[in-house]
Amino acid sequence: MLDLPNCPKCYSKYTYEDGNLLICPECGYEWTLAVETENKEEQKTVKDANGNVLNEGDSITVIKDLKVKGTSSVIKIGTKVKNIRLVDGDHDIDCKIDGFGAMKLKSEFVKKG
Repeated sequence: MLDLPNCPKCYSKYTYEDGNLLICPECGYEWTLAVETENKEEQKTVKDANGNVLNEGDSITVIKDLKVKGTSSVIKIGTKVKNIRLVDGDHDIDCKIDGFGAMKLKSEFVKKG
């Protein structure tokens, strides 16, 4: 038997299938399973160096001295960064670092917290 997802609107576990629609009997919300799988594929998970999942707005700590390209500056190990944004690409974290300004970082060089 197919394990149906909870309702995305009210999180009820009593959803049922009617043709190609999934229906919530508690709030009346209707959606297709194709939309549910597309949303899961769109959400790329970004993990830090320890394997913890990073989310928008998290605080991170740099775990390695990072040279800033085009300058002689270095972002020191232990530098704390608040309120990160996740972006697509090789450098998957967009943030502002005190004393450096806007910066993009690779998630493999940071840890959550």
